Amino acid sequence: MQRVGRPSGKAEIPPRERILEAARDLFYAKGIRAVSVDEIAAAAQTNKMTLYRHFESKDLLVAEYLRSLNGYAIARDDEARRAHPGDPYAQLCALIARVGDDLCTADLRGCPMANAAVEFPDKDHPARAVIEESKNQQCERLMKLCREAGFVEPEKLAEELFLLFEGACVNVQSLGRCGPGSRFTKMAHALIKSSARHSDRN
Repeated sequence: MQRVGRPSGKAEIPPRERILEAARDLFYAKGIRAVSVDEIAAAAQTNKMTLYRHFESKDLLVAEYLRSLNGYAIARDDEARRAHPGDPYAQLCALIARVGDDLCTADLRGCPMANAAVEFPDKDHPARAVIEESKNQQCERLMKLCREAGFVEPEKLAEELFLLFEGACVNVQSLGRCGPGSRFTKMAHALIKSSARHSDRN
């Protein structure tokens, strides 16, 4: 996961950011429940007392970890859109290309939100609200983009693209980058091309 504009030395980064950075790396690589608070504190070059001063519990740290990932996702979607100002169709294609590239990275362990949802099935866990909000926002952003691109059934197309992405994430994690999930980009473009746009009727 690329981090832009951060100081090179950990000591120069505020403790809260160091803790979050360590949590992001460890939770994603090992699974949330497999990582202890001690391990996070050590990786962040701090101690448990400092960690608990910034995050009252591991559960709240998990929720903030997921919230920060959602922020990255929004920023990356915005970046894809900014690359093609005024052209929502090209923006949608750029977003799909970016997702396809992400699915081919060597260290991919699937979608961190989906992974967390499996680890925390309890609806009352602080992470659940963040997961559900993030997934709903992701689908809504797709719907907005499909609507702006002039598709006749934008909600239907967005939901199908969203489900295709979710399935590809799981498939790549279980079967690797050479499995069916690696065909996400081609399948997504085929889905887009088969979907009617208002301009096609003119």
